[in-house]
Amino acid sequence: MALRFHKMHGLGNDFVVIDAREAPVAIDSTRARAIADRREGIGCDQVIVIEASDKADARMRIFNSDGSEAEACGNASRCVAMLIGGDATVETLAGLLRMRSEGPHPLVDMGSPRFHWDAIPIAYPADTADLPVGWEELERPALVNVGNPHAIFFVPDCDAIDLARLGPLIEHDPLFPERINVDVATIEAPGRIRLRVWER
Repeated sequence: MALRFHKMHGLGNDFVVIDAREAPVAIDSTRARAIADRREGIGCDQVIVIEASDKADARMRIFNSDGSEAEACGNASRCVAMLIGGDATVETLAGLLRMRSEGPHPLVDMGSPRFHWDAIPIAYPADTADLPVGWEELERPALVNVGNPHAIFFVPDCDAIDLARLGPLIEHDPLFPERINVDVATIEAPGRIRLRVWER
């Protein structure tokens, strides 16, 4: 069966976007994994399905390349905003997102960031602004949930971190019962940060 899709990216984070608002498309974790496979499928970080919604202008489902379903994704939301066009609200597992189309650069309001330990979530109460844990050279992350959870490590040179190795190690640590995105950030100048992300 033929499947129409858009191949898009936001800041290098790439997506297969399926517009199923008028003709529903059955996507589950197995099919999402097959589509996302870079050797035998189309290949992408995430499969995005735009569906009809009775709560908003559309519903966005986000499947990670391992088939798990994510709550939200800012880069994917910007791609969806481009396809929908104009101002819109989109239903996600993280709640309603508001989107504005301003020329070639759509804006997405991801809502207020959450910092409380059980909003990330982590396994026990702790100070999420300076979590006293570490994995090799990555220590004392700041945690935030912006529709999906992130552990941010500030380091002198984010390019020197072996994120492909440390990212999965931290992502699957029992400290994070719902897994976590791992960010390494380097402050280069006032108002300028270089960032690399391992996505769960």
